[in-house]
Parts: sequence; structure tokens; C-alpha cells
Amino acid sequence: MTDYRAEFDAEVTFLNGGGLQAQGFRLDIRGPDVSEPELAAAFVRQLGLLMTDQVRLSAVRILKEPHKGLRGRPEPATTGGRGRMVELSHVVTAGMVTYPGLPGPEIIQHLTREESRAHYAPGTEFEIGRISIVGNTGTCLDSPYHRYPDGADLAGLALDALADLPAVVVRVTGSGSRGIGAGALAALDVTGCAVLLHTGWDRFFGTPTYSDPAPYLTAEGASWLVDHGARLVGIDSINIDDPVEGGERPAHSTLLAAGIPVVEHLSGLEQLPPTGARFTAVPPPIAGFTSFPVRAFAVVPQ
Repeated sequence: MTDYRAEFDAEVTFLNGGGLQAQGFRLDIRGPDVSEPELAAAFVRQLGLLMTDQVRLSAVRILKEPHKGLRGRPEPATTGGRGRMVELSHVVTAGMVTYPGLPGPEIIQHLTREESRAHYAPGTEFEIGRISIVGNTGTCLDSPYHRYPDGADLAGLALDALADLPAVVVRVTGSGSRGIGAGALAALDVTGCAVLLHTGWDRFFGTPTYSDPAPYLTAEGASWLVDHGARLVGIDSINIDDPVEGGERPAHSTLLAAGIPVVEHLSGLEQLPPTGARFTAVPPPIAGFTSFPVRAFAVVPQ
């Protein structure tokens, strides 16, 4: 399904005096046949404007572009069934590099099929694999214990903080700023939600460019998410913090201190609507362990 957005200039006058102008404003629309009155009404509703008199639009263009979400937008209704499942994880392969400096996984056989034949009836064979892996490999989840010695480890995380969460996708692709601050989040209702930061950086995964200065969540943005009740926060870049800024990790520190799990190295967020999907990223319940790869996915309503 193709998404459409409208771009336009707007001039608004108010019944109690004064006015407002906007240039190059973009707004999600249902389809390419939207009328100007409908577009004007949607503009007023999106900005929460009161006592408007005249709304004049000009330079209207209809663009094929992914939706970024509307203020107060309801979740799409379903037509039955569980919906479409969308993979959001990178495949883990032997030797892959996720974060420069961390070793890649070693995937070997503990028991080969040939060796297993001595233990079973003729014609019956099995393979048992062995994997050596650091927790921050591929698409992975950080528990509070990753940052704080008294925080919940992987085994201590509640399933309702990891599975079947309403997803809010924050689209910042094409942004001129690497930092994702409160201004990119302020119009969103994130209470109880998995907030997924869609930067588009996943397209560089597995290449040297992936470790270049990448998009990240600012300290201000992390505090805003905590204050507004986010349940989980994910990003499709190399780190939710800015590694360029030295050893400080304000986004990790703020989110994990509040008990909010962090998922990094997501992929495929362009396949999700701004709201309405349900997100899951569950690691194995390993006691005394901080981070681990997850099979992250979303269910998009029919």
C-alpha cells in the first residue's frame, strides 16, 4: 500500500485577531484525491488551532512518501485475523560485525549428524550446535542490569514490557540533525508504548558506514520519553547514544534507570505505520546477564 503526504503553504487568520503562516508544511493524507477543504481542516486539527477564521492554502503538492503520523491519530481498525507479521531483526551469522571492537559470533557443531548416528537407531540422526556470542550482537535488547548493578537482568524483565506492545514509530529519516530530541517526539502519545526511532540507518548495517556518526536519541529526548511513560525504546542505528561524544551514555542511563528496555540495531521500520502495529522483542530469561539478541517483530493490522 502506497502512503501519500501533502506539502503546502498555509495562511491562517483567527477570529480574535492575529494570524499564522507556514511554508512547505507536510501532512499525512489518506490518498491522492484529498480536497483543499479537507486538507485545511486536517492542518488545523494537526496543530490544535482554536478560533480559526480563514485558512488559505497554496502551492499544494501531493507526494508519495511514508506517513510520519498525525496528532491524536487513532489506531487502525482490524478486519479480523492476527494481521501481517513484519520481521525487524538482522540475521545473525558467524563472524558478523555488529559493533566495531566486539567479537563476532562463533557458530560451530557440538555434535554432528554423522557423530549422532552412534547414539540412535538406524536412520535417526540429529545435530547439536554451539554458539559463542557477546550479548550485543545483531538486533539486541539491553536490560537495566546492562547499566546498573541493581537493575533487572534479562530474567527479571516483565513480559508485558517486551511483548505485544502498541508501537509508535518516530520517522526522522532525512533529518538534517543526528540528534533526536524532544521536538521530534512532542506531538506523540507514547504512554505504555514501544517507541521505535526510524532513522533509516539500518541500510548501512554490515558496512563500514554503519559505525560512522549515526542518528541517536538525545538526553533531552530520553528524559521526555521517561516523563511521558514510554514502555520500551528502540532504534535502527548502531547505538541509542552518540558514541562520538566520549564515554557518556545519557540515553542508556536515563531509560534503563527508569526500567525501560532498549532495543538497538532494528531493521525494516519503514514497513510499519506510525501507529497501530504491535511490537515484540523478547530475549531468553538468562539470570545475571545484561543484553542479548532478540527476534524483534511487529504485527500490522489487516
